[in-house]
Formats: sequence, structure tokens, C-alpha cells
Amino acid sequence: MSDFAAGHRPIVSRNVLLALAAVALATAALLRPGQTLDTARFVALSLVEVAPLIIPGILLAAWVAASGAGDRVAGLFGRRMLPAVVAASAIGAVTPVCGVTVLPLMAGLLAAGVPLAPVMAFWLSSPVTDPAMLAATAATLGLSFAVGKTLAAFGLGILGGSATWLVARRPWIERPLRKNAIVGSAGSGCCDDGGFDWAVWTDPARRRRFGSECRATGRLVLICLIPAFAAEHVLNGLLHPEALSAYVGEDSWWAVPLAVFVGAPAYVDGYAALPLTRALIDHGMAPGAAMAFLVSGSAVSIWGALAIFPVLKAKPFLLFVALAVIGSLASGWLFQIAV
Repeated sequence: MSDFAAGHRPIVSRNVLLALAAVALATAALLRPGQTLDTARFVALSLVEVAPLIIPGILLAAWVAASGAGDRVAGLFGRRMLPAVVAASAIGAVTPVCGVTVLPLMAGLLAAGVPLAPVMAFWLSSPVTDPAMLAATAATLGLSFAVGKTLAAFGLGILGGSATWLVARRPWIERPLRKNAIVGSAGSGCCDDGGFDWAVWTDPARRRRFGSECRATGRLVLICLIPAFAAEHVLNGLLHPEALSAYVGEDSWWAVPLAVFVGAPAYVDGYAALPLTRALIDHGMAPGAAMAFLVSGSAVSIWGALAIFPVLKAKPFLLFVALAVIGSLASGWLFQIAV
């Protein structure tokens, strides 16, 4: 590759992703001419709603980079990978964050050198459930669904982290982040070899690093989330999940795969999905298919995947999607057997 091409790759990547945002809004205008304003309003409100979760993640990711904490975390996880995967899966299963809101922290840890395996474990398990979701699921769908969903979250994390660990020597696993202007300067800079100092405000170089990381990660979040939220609004307006009920009954061998591959794009929100799933079950949806719908929608919804794609290289991204799909299928089949 020429120096010109290498030097202009970040600009090209940024322009491509900005174009995706424009395409998403243009698609909304073409497919639903009267709904463009609604899509823009939905995007703005969604950004406001996730801001209380996103902003702490941005600040924490910037602090990890500026303080040098990432090197310590990377060293700890690198020495004891299996306990790290188990711990990340367990923490993710009880942490009230989704794959999008935890995006800046995960990108910051990867940029700091934390292995992909525990990050993948947390990334897959965290969106599925949390204590509040456990209570809401029990109230709406029953205790068996609540317990099953929690176990599915933990199992999904174990599957994802372990599978990633098995291929940890691959170059694309060791360096999973894209190198572009969207991801920013994470993982490079003045503080990489300066040791650990939690008080980043006392050192001018660390303060500059903290500020640059906040700006880079904030830009990443906005450019990733705007087209993702726009796509979510368009898809939710076009798809009607109730139509699935006739094809996902207990007598259909394809019920669980259909719930995963068709249900995930129709997934609205963790809490909004509960009454929808209740209605689908009342119309004949098999319990295993319902569990697969809930798990896949949380872990690998299209709008969530759109936000992650600009951050991870193609192969790690495809691994993430494949593990989420496999884990969702397994969760549905195992729950169908158990109940």
C-alpha cells in the first residue's frame, strides 16, 4: 500500500461512516416520507436517554488511558485468562448496561491492551439482563424466564470469552480495533510508558491525554450511535413482530432459529420487549423461541451491531456476531428442553 493510501485511510473511514449516517436518514425519508422528522426526534431523544450511561463510560475510558491503568488491567487479565473470562461474564450478567452504552469503555480497554477474550465475555453478557431486568422479566414472563435469561447471559459470556481465548494468538484477535479517525488516538500517546498515576489532573501531559481521549471517544459514540438509532427507528416502523407468532410455535423445528434471525431486527428495547414477548407466547410462540428472541435481541440487534462495526475490525466483529447468534440459539434450545 502506498504512503498516500495509508495516510488517508482515517479520512476515508470517517467519510464512509458519516455517509452511513446520511444514508440512514435518507432511507427513512424514502421508505416513510412523513416520518423523517420522527426519526430525527427519535435519534435525539435516544441520545439524551443514553447520555447518563454513556458519559461515565467516556470519562472512565479516558481516565484508563491517561492514568496508565489499562496496562495494569491488561497484565492482570493476561496472566489469568480463564478466571478473567468467568469474572467478566458474571459481572456482565448483573451490570445494568447494554452493548452500546458500554462501547466507549470496551474500546478504551482494548486500546489499552486488555485482551479481547474478557472484553468479549462482558460485551456479550452485559446487554442481556441485570437486577432490574430480572425483576421485570419475572413479573411479566414468570420466574423461569427470569432465571433462564440470567443463566443465558452468563453462559453467553463464557462461550464468547472462551471461544475468543482459543484463537487468542491470531493477529486480528490481538489487535481487534480499527485504525481510523473514528476510534481516535486510543492506545497511543505520551502516557503509555509513564507508569500508573490515578491523579491525572496533576500532570499536564496526562490532562492533555484525558481531554483528547474524551473528545475522540465522544466523537466515536456520536458517529456510531446516530446511524444506529436511525436504523432502529426505521426497522421498528417497518417490521411487525406479531406476524412471527404463526411460525414460531412448539411444533415448528425452525421456531428458535427464526426467532433469532428474524426476531432480533424487530427487537425494540429490553423492557418494551417483555410485554411483546408475552403477547407472542399467548399467540402460540414456543418458550424456547421466546427465550432466543429475548437473548438475540439484547446481544446482537441490528442497531447495536451498527454501533460496534466502526470500532472492531471485520473479523473480530464477525466473531462477535457469530458467537451472539450461536449463544442465542443454544439458549433457546436449552430453555425449550428445560421447560
